[in-house]
Amino acid sequence: MRSIAALGQADIQALANRIDATFATLRAAGRTALIPYVTAGDPSPAVTPLLLHALVGAGADVLELGVPFSDPMADGPVIQRASERALAQGVGLRDVLTIVAAFRQRDSTTPIVLMGYANPIEAMGAEAFAERAKSAGVDGVIVVDYPPEEAREFAALLVERGLAPIFLLSPTTPTARMSLVADMARGYVYYVSLKGVTGAGHLDTAAVAARLAEIRRHVSLPVGVGFGIRDAASAQAIAAHADAVVIGSRIIEEIEGGPADEAPARAAAWLATIRAAMDEVAKRAA
Repeated sequence: MRSIAALGQADIQALANRIDATFATLRAAGRTALIPYVTAGDPSPAVTPLLLHALVGAGADVLELGVPFSDPMADGPVIQRASERALAQGVGLRDVLTIVAAFRQRDSTTPIVLMGYANPIEAMGAEAFAERAKSAGVDGVIVVDYPPEEAREFAALLVERGLAPIFLLSPTTPTARMSLVADMARGYVYYVSLKGVTGAGHLDTAAVAARLAEIRRHVSLPVGVGFGIRDAASAQAIAAHADAVVIGSRIIEEIEGGPADEAPARAAAWLATIRAAMDEVAKRAA
């Protein structure tokens, strides 16, 4: 298996996928990407594709789709509940890829990034997963517990198939790891704005802005910011500095707040308010 460094220019060009196209379009328009996160299979496997379409209709630019996992180390209680609901319905990694394929029947342009943990991928086999993800229509993969130092072969498997290995950076990430991520990552990088789990509060916008400036000295890819963004004000504050705003827990609260068949409408209505708020930032900057 080749490492990323061993890939030729043709291999790298093959990565010019939906993620790259989306960020290029947004950059030209002076807009910040809106990336909602939902858990596959929540509120049900049948509703999830409808939910994804509804989020796109409400202004989502990229979709992060969580792979349900029984022992998530970075997820707060809201996303843990979503995983538990999906797992109770028997949703596994193969089902997640089926959901992506169903979404692709109607939407061939919106990027989908899978976000999850190593165990389901290793149970399937990394190479088999990469092949099936490509066939289903996945564009990028975040594996929370694959640190870049241990993920070179896995990242190369993805890159060889035109998929983006996406890595997390945090307030405590050292410079050496930033440089490593800059070498290995594709698509975008995900800056975890808080020391804690998803859904935590106390977002310090000034600290995030300063950290983004440091990250950009090492990483040329777009930088998305997540964890702690829960309303229009916090989304606007981050949109003024980041290339993408990532929101998960707050959307899942909308999903679980009523009947399952109405979840797409509830989530979309809430997300539309965030899209409008972020677009106001772009208008002021124009």
